[in-house]
Amino acid sequence: MFNSFKRKLPEISIFHQPSSPPSIKALGILRSSVSSPYPPSKPDNPPLQFNLEVIEGAPNADQLRTILSYLPSKAVSPSFAFLSAHYSAPSGGERPETVSGIADLALNNPAALKWPIVVDWHGGQASIGDVDGVKSILEKLRQKRDGELKDDEIDQPKGWFT
Repeated sequence: MFNSFKRKLPEISIFHQPSSPPSIKALGILRSSVSSPYPPSKPDNPPLQFNLEVIEGAPNADQLRTILSYLPSKAVSPSFAFLSAHYSAPSGGERPETVSGIADLALNNPAALKWPIVVDWHGGQASIGDVDGVKSILEKLRQKRDGELKDDEIDQPKGWFT
């Protein structure tokens, strides 16, 4: 009876940098997946259903902490996960090692981050600076839509009410 309360649309956020080609490509893929058949190679399939939030800017420190927890390798340092190799990004000992330091750096120097940062908040998945990671998130949504994955088979972070 109460299972219908659990059936919310997935919430996907893209932290988007309009000057980043990978970010532009990822945004195009996300928008296309909710407005056109998905996958595009199968025109008889319906579009994916999820709420897409486009945020032109970097995540805050709390969001960065959550995103870091969604990454497959929990031993990744925040600076390795989020900071780019862009020439304007700090290097060596100047690189911030905390999510708060990275959030502060991103406010002053957006080019220092890897773009895009895409997060499936309900599915507990994230992709940082990787268009293939975005495709992987969409593929999991497609598998769930098509009944190839059951809710029990989806690796989700455990919270108070799960």
